[in-house]
Amino acid sequence: MEFDVIVLGTGPGGEDAAGRLAEAGLRVAAVEANLVGGECPYWGCIPSKMMIRAADLLTEARRVPGVAGDSSVSPDWGQVAGRIRTEATDDWNDEVAAKRLTGKGVQLFRGQGKITARGEVTVNGQVLRAARGIVVATGSEPAVPPIEGLRRTPFWNNHDAIEAEQAPESLIVLGGGAIGAELAQVFSRFGTAVTVLESADRLLPPEEPEAGELLRKVFEAEGITVRTGAAARRVDHDGSVFTVETGEGPAVRAQRLLVATGRRSDLSALGVGAFGLDESARSIETDGRMRAAEGLWALGDVTGKGAFTHVSMYQANIVVHDILGEPVHDAEYHAVPRVTFTDPEIGSVGLSQAQAEQRGLRVRTALTRIADSSRGWIHKAGNEGFIKLVAADGVLVGATSAGPAGGEVLSMLTLAVHARIPVRRLGEMLYAFPTFHRAVEATLREL
Repeated sequence: MEFDVIVLGTGPGGEDAAGRLAEAGLRVAAVEANLVGGECPYWGCIPSKMMIRAADLLTEARRVPGVAGDSSVSPDWGQVAGRIRTEATDDWNDEVAAKRLTGKGVQLFRGQGKITARGEVTVNGQVLRAARGIVVATGSEPAVPPIEGLRRTPFWNNHDAIEAEQAPESLIVLGGGAIGAELAQVFSRFGTAVTVLESADRLLPPEEPEAGELLRKVFEAEGITVRTGAAARRVDHDGSVFTVETGEGPAVRAQRLLVATGRRSDLSALGVGAFGLDESARSIETDGRMRAAEGLWALGDVTGKGAFTHVSMYQANIVVHDILGEPVHDAEYHAVPRVTFTDPEIGSVGLSQAQAEQRGLRVRTALTRIADSSRGWIHKAGNEGFIKLVAADGVLVGATSAGPAGGEVLSMLTLAVHARIPVRRLGEMLYAFPTFHRAVEATLREL
């Protein structure tokens, strides 16, 4: 079958690219092995944030005493599970999404597609050919670490946690990154006894050390057990209880085990070797127009620029313009925003202090606590957080906004890093009072 473009994978970026190219008049085929829409609407961004919203409401209600009166709450996981199943995922049915895609003129093929030659994809034994090229947008999947005994057990990945009909009595979370931290706090707030095991020396290892320290303090205050520097050595399951041995400290036991140790892309399964690419690589290298080779574009998780929906959508826009021969700015990654939706939220953009120093930059940093700001003092319960700025050569190269609405406060910092606005000029701005973002002004003064 002949097409102009074949899109492998219909996550947010792949679906957007396929639909827009079809609307532009191209013959487009989309190949999807799972659900149209990808990870984000069914197991990632959308349902997980529904869980977080519910857990945050419980905690806000518990913060009423001492501020506004008395309160009591009774968690009901069934309401969370019901909302995810009916409102977010339609019981993990992608019929609506598939019709949305095919309604734009895209021909959808179900199955595992593989590049079998330049300009050629085979799916379920059927050969599809692309006159202009192929777009790889296959995302990533949960990584399973090589821990003795793990694969023989009924451990959870993030899909299983999102689909859970009941909150477990106890839970071990392997991995203190964004996904592990978010889900650990959610289940804890619904009454689950949670232990987080992180092999690095702090939670959220890619972020500023202060972010991991803050989250640990909050987690422990909420009753979550946090063990850092604790790499799992062996996992056992006796039919009802998991046991995890770390080599240091006592073994940990719980009803459920959630493995949240990162994600991976399998390039060999995609067949990118047909274009001369290294199939053993962790990601597909692209140029500023998302070209990986002549007639091959890549976007999303497989490019290694961050497993975020907003990155895939950003890259999809570039791919569409490039395929259509329209002008578009080359991809830039110096100001990629990222948010861990814990309470407090941890929003970050650009380089951390350590990353900036590793690049040999002459770094200046400043940090102020949200609780010391007027809005933080007003907020009182749940006001933990900070603003940290990383500057070099008179401009911000990185920033962290941790605290209530930390991800929203991050927006102005993302603009500052992206546009390379001079620190001096940022200090000359007007900052509304009393807001959380006004803490940025105080931190600039410290710089």
